[in-house]
Amino acid sequence: MDDIQLLANIESYLAGEMSPTEVAVFEALRKKTPEIDQMVVEHKLFQHQIEDYAATQNIKHTLHEVHAKLLENGDVNEGGELSSKAQVVQLWNRYKRVTAIAASVGGIIALVISGLVAYFSPVVNGNQIQQLSKDIEIIKRNQQYQGSLINEVKSKIPNGVTVISGGSGFLIDAKGFIITNAHVLKGTAAVVVDSKGKEYTASIVHIDTKKDLAILKINDEDFTPLKSLPYSIGKSNADLGDEIFTLGYPRNDIVYGVGYLASKTGFNGDSLSYQIQISANPGNSGGPVLNNNGEVIGVLSTRQAQADGVAFAVKSKNIYECVNEAKEANADLENIKIPGHSSMKGTSRKLQISKVADCVFNVKAFSKK
Repeated sequence: MDDIQLLANIESYLAGEMSPTEVAVFEALRKKTPEIDQMVVEHKLFQHQIEDYAATQNIKHTLHEVHAKLLENGDVNEGGELSSKAQVVQLWNRYKRVTAIAASVGGIIALVISGLVAYFSPVVNGNQIQQLSKDIEIIKRNQQYQGSLINEVKSKIPNGVTVISGGSGFLIDAKGFIITNAHVLKGTAAVVVDSKGKEYTASIVHIDTKKDLAILKINDEDFTPLKSLPYSIGKSNADLGDEIFTLGYPRNDIVYGVGYLASKTGFNGDSLSYQIQISANPGNSGGPVLNNNGEVIGVLSTRQAQADGVAFAVKSKNIYECVNEAKEANADLENIKIPGHSSMKGTSRKLQISKVADCVFNVKAFSKK
């Protein structure tokens, strides 16, 4: 269904022109598709604003007619002043209800219009899209907050280097290959930390800035490869309205978030990404976005700066392309095997979280001086 036909159907639905069968089909579509439901709500709001505006114009027209009649009868002069104090009181008593309604409607319309302008106008100052990597200041604050805990554990970050960015990442191969966003890795190497707080050294083996994806390899002797990964990596597009969840590191400990798929394209129709409705913060970049069946559908990457809960995720099928490019560039990466089967389908969300958490890492990128 194209946009014009969809708008025509919404108009017909709101006007009560559909048959009972058509109404039932359309309402089922609304329940299944949050995006269409939102369009119906917004269109209905818009119609109410148009009706309110028309009512205000009618009130203004009536007041102009009253004023003209008063001029004609000599009750007011050309300056608009009444001929006597008694007439002022009489006019006010007669029209104070109309004036109050006009003022209320006018105020509501002004607020709504200013809100719509703020929502639909492009952001003048600053970027409309915010990357969800951690910058050096956030990392420093987290380290200061943890203070004594960090001092108790010897870090594997080498002496004399500067941690300059960070985010999240997750395993795409049980042997220690991790996918994250390219913008998370602003340094030349990284340390990754699991959900239990154990650090591992990692090397950057491939970066694809166009898709905003990068591959890390844990090369630490303390790391024990997993037998298998509990989730699969999706190859096809997900469906609108699908419930999704993510795990990541906007803090030093792992954080769970839940939402739904809002659009099959990203910001400004970007075909590489999805738009998802979920709370996301700096540090969530690189985290997995999974559906209820335990299938990774995307890699959380950015959010819209001035819209609460509007975030974007690189589609999971791009992971396959990124891995294939890495294999072509480096023969040593031929043994990467992306999981194609999920063992989490039909399990509780609590169990899904516990399984996925073991595969998600806090990524800290650094650069040698």
